[in-house]
This record gives sequence, structure tokens and C-alpha cells, in this order.
Amino acid sequence: MTEHLTTDPLIAEPSAVPTADRRIRRMPERQSTDRATLDALLDQELVGHLAVVAHGAPLVVPIGFARVGDHLVLHGSTGGGFALRAAAERQTVAFAVTSLDGLVYARSLFDSSMNYRSAVIYGVLESVPAEEEHDALVALSERLMPGRPAEVRESTRKEYAATRVLRLPLDEVIVKMRAAGASEAADDGEDHSLWAGVVPLGRVWGEPIASALTPPGTPVPASVERLRRAG
Repeated sequence: MTEHLTTDPLIAEPSAVPTADRRIRRMPERQSTDRATLDALLDQELVGHLAVVAHGAPLVVPIGFARVGDHLVLHGSTGGGFALRAAAERQTVAFAVTSLDGLVYARSLFDSSMNYRSAVIYGVLESVPAEEEHDALVALSERLMPGRPAEVRESTRKEYAATRVLRLPLDEVIVKMRAAGASEAADDGEDHSLWAGVVPLGRVWGEPIASALTPPGTPVPASVERLRRAG
């Protein structure tokens, strides 16, 4: 497969036409500068990958996130010092989010590909002010588990003290995508009796599994049922 999910390590604002030295060089027609496309991707996915440089070496970690307005909100721990150090040192970090939407079966491996949407956000992490932390945590929780905050107890002071909320502005972003069928033409010389096309990838939540200490017969909460209905 010749198509890759990577992009140039250059930056373009999502609402602006990229300048000549900031555009995607490989298949530039697949770059999107539409903010609605970016928001749709970020509002669909739950996990991204944060890349930082720690002690002179690259470090990439998966992390849950939520888009809140013009920022990504990331849940951190006071024990996970690499992100906090990056924020304190005003390092530029990268945060990548990808949705695999389907596999493209062409009549050669060379032309086979993937349909996908990807975004790489560049910027400086900042700590959410203490007075905004509660609302930011609730917003993140609502994104990951809609309706759950209203069903559970309030976090304790000790739990809040062990938690840090970071945010990353959506100011410098690259979005790249492919949403097309297999490359083919009537005169391409291929054997058209061999099937070619796209296999879309769908995702659904499975049957809930209760914890060991949950009494038998305990009703599944509304937040879980809502998640399953949403698919």
C-alpha cells in the first residue's frame, strides 16, 4: 500500500489556505482546511497520541481527550510529569488523531489504500486554571461517557489534587483525509473481472459487563444504554 496516514511536519491553520511552505507536499489535494471537518473528527474519536520530547528523547503516549470549543482538553495526573514538564517549559508538542474509515481494495497492492481522516495539532500545552478545572473535567467526562457524571459521586479533594487538566489550542493544525473508491479507469489495463472496492469500517459498543462487586440484577445505568444506542 502506497498511501500513508502521515503528513508533512508543517503546520497550517484549519480555517486558512495553507501558505506555500506549509502545505502538505504529498497528495496535497487531500488536505482539508475546513474547520467543520476538523471538529467532526475530534468529536468522533476518543483517543489521540501526544508526542513530546522528554530528556532529549521522543515520547509518544495515547491519551483520552475532548474538544471544548477551540481547545483540546487532556486529562493528566500529577504523577505523569512529562506532560506537565512540557507545559511548564512551554515546549511545542504534537497531538495526533486518526479515524480509519475503510480499506480500499484495488486490483494491485500498489494501488490499494485506506479511507481515513487524520489531524495533527501543534502547540503549547497549558494548565487549565484551578477555578475552571471542575467544569473541564466534567466536559471531558461527558465526552467520553455521556451522562455518567450525574450518576456518580463527586470527586474528593484528594482526587482533585492528584489530577491535572491540560488544554491545547486548535490554532495550528494539519488535516488530511481520503474518502474515495479504488483507483481505476476503463483503459488502465487491469483485469476488471477481479473485484475492487471499499470495505467500510463500522464500530459498535458491545454488551455491558458488570464488575465483580456489582450485585446481580443491578440495572444498567442510563448513561451506558445511551452509549450503546448511539453506536
